[in-house]
Amino acid sequence: MAASKDAAANKPSPAEAAKATPAKADAKSKGIEVLEGLLGREGAPVIPLPRRKKIEPAKKVGWIAGRLKKLRWRHAIIGGTFLGLVALPATLASVYMAFIAADQYHSSTSFAVRSIQGGGATDILGMFTQSSGGSTASDSYMLMDYILSERMVAAADRKFKLEDVYATRGLDYFYGIGSGLPIEDKLAYWRDVVSVNFDHASGIMQVTVKAFDPKQSQEIARFIVDQSDSLVNGLSASARNDVLRAAQDEVLAGEARLSKARAALRDYRDKSQEISPEEGAKIAVQLIGGLEEELTKLNADLATAKSQMSEDTPRIRVLKTRIASLEQQLTIERQRLGTGERNAVADDFGSPDVAGRIAEFEELETEREFAERAYTAALGSLEKARIEANNKQRYLALFIEPTLSEMAQYPARFLNALLVTLGLLFVWGIGVMGYYNIRDRA
Repeated sequence: MAASKDAAANKPSPAEAAKATPAKADAKSKGIEVLEGLLGREGAPVIPLPRRKKIEPAKKVGWIAGRLKKLRWRHAIIGGTFLGLVALPATLASVYMAFIAADQYHSSTSFAVRSIQGGGATDILGMFTQSSGGSTASDSYMLMDYILSERMVAAADRKFKLEDVYATRGLDYFYGIGSGLPIEDKLAYWRDVVSVNFDHASGIMQVTVKAFDPKQSQEIARFIVDQSDSLVNGLSASARNDVLRAAQDEVLAGEARLSKARAALRDYRDKSQEISPEEGAKIAVQLIGGLEEELTKLNADLATAKSQMSEDTPRIRVLKTRIASLEQQLTIERQRLGTGERNAVADDFGSPDVAGRIAEFEELETEREFAERAYTAALGSLEKARIEANNKQRYLALFIEPTLSEMAQYPARFLNALLVTLGLLFVWGIGVMGYYNIRDRA
């Protein structure tokens, strides 16, 4: 009973129930609207979050002022360095390349250093496409150094007056050459306007010359070709002379030795008055034998006459006279065979007999024959060296004459301006990143 009384007491009245019903309906409708808003349906109202104040948009001038207040001095310095180190120099470089830099023309030529060698290529294409040997490659590198050397610059300056050819055009002081420069500065400028490229595989060398006038660039390129040809010919002649010099010295030494041997043999023959002592000895022996035979016969006749006649008869006197003459002649011939016809000959050669003269003659004849053989061998070596030197002779094979440009190829205005801009930007970026890196670490 008590519970029923409490329930009856808590039960709302009909008026209160009528008021609560619309409140519940309104809460239910609001919940449905929120759910529809979350599901993204069109026409769903936006429910503001509780306790959230609506932010009014700030004025534009106030926003800029706020942003400026937040900037610091380092930002201003970075912007200033960008303008001063990147934007302004890049603009000046672009203006210089576009309106101030003078036009330049190039002249190119191609040649190769070749050697005449047996068994090489016989056609003109094979001569230019065959691989260059080690000797010609070394000569090509030597020629490259010569083209870019002070000697070439001095020769070109004497002929063309480089300060006039490459004088400043208008306001283009960057690509022009100054006046009264030393040879070192001219060499540095020469290496800027003259480029040499060498292909080791084919042995072809390409030379490019830049100048402000196309005809002048062609003339300078032709001058380089002429000087290179003179250098190669000089090197070839020098190498040929080096190869032949030793052989020529041997020939001269052999010729002097042969002349000396022949002179000694001639002096011997003049003094001995005989061509060969061996032949003279043979003739003398035959003559002595004949005289002895005739003397023996006369002695036999004299003995026969004495047995039949007296000593005072004319026949016996004649026989005795003839025998005495033969004995005297036989003595002379034997003396000639032993000591020589003249005492001077025996005194000069130091040997009074035939054996000594024969030994002296054989020594002189042996020296003469050896000198002749040595001289003949030296002549053969000289001829062989001359053939080898001719086969290894170098020459400059020019197959592209210096060209004449009709349009300026240099300077590359857009590329140079772009490279300057990128380079400045790269350096500036590295500087900024380095600054922030140091700042973060600190």
